[in-house]
Amino acid sequence: MTEDRGICDLAVVSLHDNEPEADMEDRESTACHQRKTDSKQPEDTSYHRLNGGTDNVDESGHAVALTSTNNPKSDVDPSQMTCVDHDSELDWFCSSEGKLICSHCAIVGPCQGHMVTPLGTQATTVRNQLVDICEKMQMQALRIERFISQTLSVKEKAIQADASAARERVLAQVSAVREALDEEEQRLLEAVQREQERVEQCLLTQRAHWSQALTSLSSTRTNLVHTLTHSQDAELVTSSQQINDRVEEAEGVGEPRDTEQLNLSSDCSDSRLMQGLWASALLLGPSAHGPANLRFQERSVSTMLSLSADECTLTFLPKRARQSPPYDLARFDCWPNALSTLAISSETHSWVLDVGQSAAYKVGVCYASMDRKGSGNGARLGYNDRSWVLSHYEGDFTFCHAGRHTSLHVIRRPRHVGILVDWPSQTLLFYDPDSYCVLHAVSHHFTAPLLPACAVADRSVTLLH
Repeated sequence: MTEDRGICDLAVVSLHDNEPEADMEDRESTACHQRKTDSKQPEDTSYHRLNGGTDNVDESGHAVALTSTNNPKSDVDPSQMTCVDHDSELDWFCSSEGKLICSHCAIVGPCQGHMVTPLGTQATTVRNQLVDICEKMQMQALRIERFISQTLSVKEKAIQADASAARERVLAQVSAVREALDEEEQRLLEAVQREQERVEQCLLTQRAHWSQALTSLSSTRTNLVHTLTHSQDAELVTSSQQINDRVEEAEGVGEPRDTEQLNLSSDCSDSRLMQGLWASALLLGPSAHGPANLRFQERSVSTMLSLSADECTLTFLPKRARQSPPYDLARFDCWPNALSTLAISSETHSWVLDVGQSAAYKVGVCYASMDRKGSGNGARLGYNDRSWVLSHYEGDFTFCHAGRHTSLHVIRRPRHVGILVDWPSQTLLFYDPDSYCVLHAVSHHFTAPLLPACAVADRSVTLLH
């Protein structure tokens, strides 16, 4: 690394609050190209630029390019500093002792055998280290500025949109059962407002913190640049403690990082009371109906199951009763699964299954892209990120998705299980249609059409119309 490489970066800085990200990246690329170009300049030119440059700050607090000025006179002239033992010029630096020495001290004096370097070489090394440190600070300042001007600003707009969407969801559900939910509506709207205010306060705190950090970093860097460009060699190499303090201060600033605290929590608009009444209004109201054409797709039915003639009932088969149907890419070959023919990607849909006395079944939805072959979790309902099911096994009820199981408290074992998919609000809901009880509900951002799915490992499960 050469001296002129360092001064190149020091002459490039100009930070603007709302500068686009692409411009910042172009500026960094230009600075890097300039370093390579400047490194080819003669050493005497770069040395003059290093020692003759200044780093100024304009009235708005932004750093401006270094300009060539005369070095201020140091209080101590190195040429007049002589060794008290040998009456020779102190033109060497002893790293072992951390002090300036003369050539006789290094050869026959107290520093004989120590690690010594010429004063000019040691000063160049320190300057290069300071150049690297200042470059890192410059890049860090750009990242912090980008975080403040882009990430936090985008977050602020996104939070407003999320809060607006949450309000619309609350109002849409409350409108179906207005008379019973007036108090709940008000409570939820206040909860959303509080959550929005909490996140916006976090944004304000983050903005204030990182703005202060940027100011501190810029001030520290300015001081180091001043030391770099205005110090004589002797003064520079003997001020290591001051430099280390400045560097430690800059390292304490840290890096900006996005966190969940800057997002609106979806829980702020959840309500078990509203959820149950909303589901009842959709499922039991005058416009409630299930898809009359809902059937199981014969091509997908596992060899472990039999499908009734009307394509609505799945029955688990013992091994001796199983047959080998023609090979089909759509068929499950290792798990007792089956999918329906209905692809859900809009509106609201619901259907009911008679689970009877089955002690082992899964009902829910999945993406059509779910694996069909093999015994791995990719083809096992509830064990991958493409399926969402309610599972019943020997008296225990759980909700399963991506291999995670949520235990459900069910007071009475249901003979029927209803499933509701409300695409506009991205809500999946399981309920007992006989007791009007919501068994479980989940909000998820579905990225593809959903297919009703079922697995049977005991007795039968039937689609009802």
